[in-house]
Amino acid sequence: MISVEQATHIIDQHLFHPGIESISLDKSLGRILAENVSADRDFPPFDRVAMDGICFRYEDFQKGQKQFPISGVQAAGESPLNLAHGTCLEIMTGAALSNGADTVIRYEDLDIKDGLANIQIEDVRFGQNVHKQGSDRKSATVLLEANERISATTIGVLATVGKAQVRVFKQPKVAIVSTGDELVDVDKTPLPHQIRKSNVHSLMALLSTYGIEPELVHLADDKGDISNRIADLLEKNDAILMSGAVSKGKFDFLPEVLSDLGVVKQFHKVEQRPGKPFWFGTKGKTSVFAFPGNPVSTFVCAKRFFEPWLKKSYHQLPEKQYAVLGEDVSFRPNLTYFLQVQVKNLLGKLIAAPAVGNGSGDLANLTVANAFMELPSTQVDFKAGEVYPIWMF
Repeated sequence: MISVEQATHIIDQHLFHPGIESISLDKSLGRILAENVSADRDFPPFDRVAMDGICFRYEDFQKGQKQFPISGVQAAGESPLNLAHGTCLEIMTGAALSNGADTVIRYEDLDIKDGLANIQIEDVRFGQNVHKQGSDRKSATVLLEANERISATTIGVLATVGKAQVRVFKQPKVAIVSTGDELVDVDKTPLPHQIRKSNVHSLMALLSTYGIEPELVHLADDKGDISNRIADLLEKNDAILMSGAVSKGKFDFLPEVLSDLGVVKQFHKVEQRPGKPFWFGTKGKTSVFAFPGNPVSTFVCAKRFFEPWLKKSYHQLPEKQYAVLGEDVSFRPNLTYFLQVQVKNLLGKLIAAPAVGNGSGDLANLTVANAFMELPSTQVDFKAGEVYPIWMF
């Protein structure tokens, strides 16, 4: 049995190495950029009007002129009009500043009558309400870097620079495998001795946040069938996530089957609760994450080990989050304890209130908690006010 830290180190030695593909912008949300993206022109690309109003020459105002004849109207999207000395143009937000103009006064600060715009304020500054060309970013400036996850704001930047096709890293091919004759599909009515599948759907939902569509496979408690199906999955996938059949039961065939298929066991059993029977192995480019079957155990291992593996494969360091323990907790076994907690932000401080359920089979309690707090194996008593890592879900 190894520590959580040792397990993490071993898994980090077997990351996925993605290739690159081009996809359409509208399909890129959640994917990982495989290229730097630079500004194709200045941001903004022209002196942009920031308010609806009039534009004029500041030097005319400096000379004491406060009433300007209106010589025309310029809308956003039109080519800049020419401005004559001593006059103004009505101009709209987003328009390119008219030729010769340098200052904009909003309508709220004007009195317009009979084709004349009368400025009603004294505080007028050169360049007022003008968003200068290149003041945000200059042409060729790197706006987005490779390995960044594409978000809604990222999409806007990609669209602005004309990236109709985006180069992204390919996603891993993933299979999610459940085992056990006691499991039935969600749409079935279980017999008194059966339960519906839940772990595979939790794992599938986790993968969907990264845009990954896994293959779902269920295996009955038949050693020969398990061996044949897994042999095929090892050939086709970059990662296999399994739930169940890795402990000491007479029908827990997975460790033996995986060994027979040439999967190298990297470790089996981690000094943690829940999730101690976690098994991890590799064959060629394929990593096998075999999680214990209890729902909370599966989810802890997926959040603590698989998700960081996925992020690190894209050169993304998992975000380290910490919270303050809200009340005293004691845990005596010499194991890392993933305490279920409800994390709340109180005046800028994350406070984690224990939300202990009825063990690793209590799936419903995950709706009460929203994070696991990782308590180290080197302690027995954990005091309110102490700070520890959390894994939000």
